[in-house]
Amino acid sequence: MARILIIDDSPTDTRVFTTVLEKHGHVVSAAGSAEEGIEAVKRDRPDLVLMDVILPGMNGFQATRALARDPETAAIPVIIVSTKNMETDRVWGLRQGAKDYLVKPPSERELINRIAALLPKAG
Repeated sequence: MARILIIDDSPTDTRVFTTVLEKHGHVVSAAGSAEEGIEAVKRDRPDLVLMDVILPGMNGFQATRALARDPETAAIPVIIVSTKNMETDRVWGLRQGAKDYLVKPPSERELINRIAALLPKAG
């Protein structure tokens, strides 16, 4: 079980991800903008962040870079989950500090496996 923050401005995507993650025992919180998400990461210290790219105001690439460069939040893995499916988007996202990049909508198995790969093993 991990604490996962979803940063996504789509209530539908947030609800879908929340349902899947809670089914697998994770505790989920959400933020609707990058700025709100960065505040939540600093305040709540989630174990992992799912980051959309297309957000109002600051985009997900900028927010990922801000989290990756801040010593307070740099150790928290970010997975970008976006409709942007060009290889250049994936490369750019990883360059900003994301640990993984998934194209929406990921399968439940793929999402859970990618998250598990980035979380510290319990025990």
